[in-house]
Amino acid sequence: MELYLDTADVAAVKRLARILPLQGVTTNPSIVAKGGVPLWDVLPALQEALGGEGKLFAQVIAPQAEEMVKEAQQLSARVPGLVVKVPTTAEGLAAMKQLKILGIPTLGTAVYGAAQGLLAALAGAEYVAPYVNRLDAQGGDGIAMVQDLQQLLTLHAPHSKVLAASFRTPHQALSCLLAGCEAITLPLDVAEQLLGTPAVNAAIATFDKDWQGAFGSLTL
Repeated sequence: MELYLDTADVAAVKRLARILPLQGVTTNPSIVAKGGVPLWDVLPALQEALGGEGKLFAQVIAPQAEEMVKEAQQLSARVPGLVVKVPTTAEGLAAMKQLKILGIPTLGTAVYGAAQGLLAALAGAEYVAPYVNRLDAQGGDGIAMVQDLQQLLTLHAPHSKVLAASFRTPHQALSCLLAGCEAITLPLDVAEQLLGTPAVNAAIATFDKDWQGAFGSLTL
């Protein structure tokens, strides 16, 4: 299983990389724009926050396949090992096919349907990113779509991995893992929810109180 953070917040990545078994960081144009730091500055900073290891994901902006390929080549040259996120549109699929030939790894992003995700995998995408909560918000069933997509990839494109994205709750992320997804990317608030369980904190507070009451300190 691969666990990623979906953010461009360098300080948060550095803090959580000490705690979580992260494989890397995913970004998208909106995330980078919200952070206000240019992409060419934030990617090296994120890599450093991961301790110089870990996989980074960054997305092309161009709408046409030829320009997508050029931007992907730029990204790959500037950040070796980076996975290029390409929207799973008609032009994006054409770009994925070309990038596969060039040996540049891609992720098919903005996936709202299982068939769309399968096409990205068949076009050569190493990862496919279904948008779980965004589909739910539109009245669909994000988890059911992920289940269908995972089954399709297992049957017809086992070289590709589902990298489930767009979560609002930890339950959504865990449901994707139970569906067989090999990778998920968590927004910071969902990652924090996984770490901060009130019942756990209450139990530890009781342990501390009882120990201190018996022995007068909080040391062994």
